[in-house]
Amino acid sequence: MDRIKLIIPADREAARRAACKWNGIAKPLHSLGMLEDMVIKLAGIYGSEIFSIGRRCVVAMCADNGVVCKGVTQTDSSVTAIVARAMAEGGSNINLMAKTAGAEVFPVDIGIKGELDIPGLIDRKIADGTENISVGAAMTREQAEKAVCVGIDMVRDLKEKGYNIIVTGEMGIGNTTTSSAIASVLLGLPPEETTGRGAGLDFEGIKRKISVIKRSIEVNRPDPSDPIDVLSKIGGFDIGGITGLFLGGAIYRIPIVMDGFISAVSAALAALICPASKEYMLCSHVSKEPAGGQMLEFLGLEPPITAGLCLGEGTGGVLLLPMLDAALAVYNSAHLFDNLPMEKYKEL
Repeated sequence: MDRIKLIIPADREAARRAACKWNGIAKPLHSLGMLEDMVIKLAGIYGSEIFSIGRRCVVAMCADNGVVCKGVTQTDSSVTAIVARAMAEGGSNINLMAKTAGAEVFPVDIGIKGELDIPGLIDRKIADGTENISVGAAMTREQAEKAVCVGIDMVRDLKEKGYNIIVTGEMGIGNTTTSSAIASVLLGLPPEETTGRGAGLDFEGIKRKISVIKRSIEVNRPDPSDPIDVLSKIGGFDIGGITGLFLGGAIYRIPIVMDGFISAVSAALAALICPASKEYMLCSHVSKEPAGGQMLEFLGLEPPITAGLCLGEGTGGVLLLPMLDAALAVYNSAHLFDNLPMEKYKEL
């Protein structure tokens, strides 16, 4: 965790040069909207207006949640391992979508129940899932910090291997319950306003889920001013790992693409641990979960994609990559005012 002290703001001068470069391209000023802003942000992250996002990947943190025993999900915990295996074998939803965007997928066992021997599944297991948050803390503070460090270490290792951009992903039955609980605490809202259907609960299931979240907050009394306390008491190992990915991006100066609701909750924890880490985050879409948009507002980020997504795994995050590729094709082109018989647009 000491590495967090290494985080510094993004390079303002590199971002300024990127903005100037955009203004020299033969098109109306700012006409690519948020895509221009993201390219400028990328320049600040990389410390240069000339950069590449050619080598990209998804890191999917996979873990089980003890709260599943309270009937807050449509399926049982066995599905976590099943989907993690599919990710490792290349056949899950995220693998199929990432392939179209030229991204590799690295699933990480940060806390799946049971002993697993799955080729391609990176073993960083902290424990066989978390404890049931409705009766006590999900994990110890030491385990929470360890989960964050797993994410930071993944970014370090991937940066050393030459990856330019990382998309956050996850798999963990019950993790919309933990995420909704965290959102309730961070936003200061009742669970009724932060809790949704997750992977498909009926009306009675949502009522039960809200009741469990209320009980979890009452029992654990997480401190909203202490993000590690919140994570350890009502979070999950997957959330901790993703929180570490966002912090690692800021430490090692590599952009981290936020996926949906669970990723946004993790990003919020990272931002509370170190506000400067927000400068290294890219928002992809707004989740259909009730608190999806609220968490983005909490972070001060706007989503370029609004498509009612809530699949998770990193599937929404990878959709941003081809959009960035298209924007960079324009940004790096020779279609410049200086090469054409036309005047530049002016700020009015």
